[in-house]
Amino acid sequence: MIPGSLYVVATPIGNLGDASPRAIEALRAADLIACEDTRTSRTLLARHAIPARTVALHEHNERATATKLLRVMHAGRNVALISDAGTPALSDPGALLVEQAHRAGIRVIPIPGPSAAVAAFSASGFPAERFLFAGFLPAGRSARRKALEGLELPWPVILYEAPHRVLETLADLAERFGAAREVVIARELTKKFEDVARLPLGEARDWLLADPHRQQGEFVLVLAPGEPRSAQTLEAERVLEALLEALAPSEAARLAARITGIPRSVLYRRALERAK
Repeated sequence: MIPGSLYVVATPIGNLGDASPRAIEALRAADLIACEDTRTSRTLLARHAIPARTVALHEHNERATATKLLRVMHAGRNVALISDAGTPALSDPGALLVEQAHRAGIRVIPIPGPSAAVAAFSASGFPAERFLFAGFLPAGRSARRKALEGLELPWPVILYEAPHRVLETLADLAERFGAAREVVIARELTKKFEDVARLPLGEARDWLLADPHRQQGEFVLVLAPGEPRSAQTLEAERVLEALLEALAPSEAARLAARITGIPRSVLYRRALERAK
């Protein structure tokens, strides 16, 4: 028997009108649709009168459900994979199912479409040949600050953030990268109350606080590119960050300069900025 295929289908991130004709065709043709949340997907499927049977596939059941779906496809039936919004397996469940489909010799067919990360990047105006998608930062402040140490890059960095953490994250970004570095705050993309604002990190929290509604919804943050830095400079800053956990700025800068060869004065200025 010829096995069925796995269709990885991108769905709207807000405005249901963004569903492509090819995505709707793939969903109509599927024998089974694996949804992150069947209740959320019901709205899209009902709008387009798609009668296919659905099954929940989320972070808590993905391994067991993937095994069942592989049996369905080996029996010759087609499965479509969708998330609540946007592209599956991009900060959403689905990667495990896709991996197992590849390993089982099942054809994987991507149906491209909406992505909050790409939409926010396209509206940022930061010219770049590449970007880093970093997804959600750690929820804890200490872990979040540690994660930010690796994001000083010469190209844009795209982050997702929850509404109850966005103010803290913007404060940490300003502390780590400086008040003058620009950021794009993209909120509720493609929805009725969409906002896309580009401003310095030092003004970002005030912009959100100026209107309580701006702190609601789903956020994408696009951090402007940093200045290109040599591998030696990046290593020196990494050493300095580690030393600052136990030493005063002057002593940390002195030792970091001795270890890395970067001038002490440069590292001392960086240590003082970090201390602020």
